[in-house]
Amino acid sequence: MTPMIAKLAWVCLAVGWYALRIPHDRRSKKTPVAFNAMDTSERTRLMISITGLGIFPFLYVIFGFPAVARRDFSVPLSWLGIAIAIAALVMFHLTHKALGRNWSVSLQMRQDHKLITDGVYRTIRHPMYTAFWLMAIAQALLLPNWVGGLSGIIGFGALYLLRVRAEEEMMVATFGEEYRAYMTRTGRLIPKLF
Repeated sequence: MTPMIAKLAWVCLAVGWYALRIPHDRRSKKTPVAFNAMDTSERTRLMISITGLGIFPFLYVIFGFPAVARRDFSVPLSWLGIAIAIAALVMFHLTHKALGRNWSVSLQMRQDHKLITDGVYRTIRHPMYTAFWLMAIAQALLLPNWVGGLSGIIGFGALYLLRVRAEEEMMVATFGEEYRAYMTRTGRLIPKLF
């Protein structure tokens, strides 16, 4: 394991994320949107997340920028980062598979939107966010740069903290008691054990 291999693993994570998302994005765009909460604040949250999970790590991988933020490379952390990256992509795939045409990149409800409670959604309400947290952690472990590595946790963390409550309020407004009951039996990011 070398720093170059760890960087290539991050590139594979980014390319894998994109490759998994493309077919679902195309499919979901064929289903009309019934409710759209894409506003300036949502665009800003998405941009912050993209900057942390994409732009800063890309600048580090390609240009080594910012060089002053380098940290020591760790072989064990890099192997752990690869394992977490694989778990992130598996979770990402399972989430898209379960959502089908109900998926959207933003706070949207599709026409005839159904509450998905099977597959990975059986025990976790927001497995897509779980996948992104795993990606951000993998990025931090793979890229030995304080900015390039940790920007994913900060960028996605901002999106998550500013969005998850609004998303759950939208789901309650749409599905009412059915979603409230679903909330009581599932964990937000990890399965509820009791």
